[in-house]
Amino acid sequence: MALFGKKQEVEEEAAGPLSKRQTSELAKTHPSLTIGALEEKLLKTFPAAWAEDWDRTGLLVGERGLPVEKVAIALDPTVGAIRESAAMGANVLLTHHPAYLTAPDAFAPEASVAQCPGAGVWEAIRSRVALMDFHTALDVSPQASRMLPNMLNLAFTGKFAEPSPEGKKLGYGQICEVHPEDKDMDLAHFAARVTAVFKRQPRVWGAPDAKVTRVVTATGSLGPVGRKALELGCDCVVCGEIRYHEALDLSQAGMSIIELGHDTSELPLTAILAEACLKAGVPDDRIVVLNQSDNWWLPETIRL
Repeated sequence: MALFGKKQEVEEEAAGPLSKRQTSELAKTHPSLTIGALEEKLLKTFPAAWAEDWDRTGLLVGERGLPVEKVAIALDPTVGAIRESAAMGANVLLTHHPAYLTAPDAFAPEASVAQCPGAGVWEAIRSRVALMDFHTALDVSPQASRMLPNMLNLAFTGKFAEPSPEGKKLGYGQICEVHPEDKDMDLAHFAARVTAVFKRQPRVWGAPDAKVTRVVTATGSLGPVGRKALELGCDCVVCGEIRYHEALDLSQAGMSIIELGHDTSELPLTAILAEACLKAGVPDDRIVVLNQSDNWWLPETIRL
């Protein structure tokens, strides 16, 4: 498919059904879609009202009146991702994470915001690449809520450890049950399934023979979801990342923990953003997902 190409192989494998999309005729009816119009359509899918008060949602850098030429999609709007987007002819970089939460107080042509907080903004303006993100509004969306449960063959109950005040179908931490055929599944076998799905070894805390019956799934940082899930009777959590002492406390209370890695847990969200772009009227061959799956590596996978 033109949408994903070779750069999306890892995300396509991880996202499973989410990345198996059919080209829609709708994409051909909006040849002059502007950046502002794209933002407006995406805000209908991921409303700003769903986002946390501290978050940044929608267009952060860019000119709304310009036509969309090509959309690059990534998890993070790094300086490198902005440059890669420009090199492939994209004038919009759509990401999950925002380019900033606190507005930068300095701008310079550096390789990373670690060197200058406004480095990404500088590069975006220099390269004429608009920066647009949907962060926590995407996190709580129905589309994202189904992602991990579907990937891991869990039955999502429709309930959340941390419901959103914006609606019953929105929230953080999906409460899931194992399917009847998995009623005797233990942590070792569930961790093996996670490894097979994500093609990466997670960190696992808990006895290998511990039974897995009620699972909470959470992309990114676990935060308060873990303790709330414990109160709801969950015996296992699958998350992007968890603080050590929180993991210690939850494990002492009998909860098993599978930590994927923040980026690993959220890379499949790019497939959801790609689908939303297609439905917004961006042609399939004008959408490209950047590969940001190789940030980390494991020593045992490298032959010296």
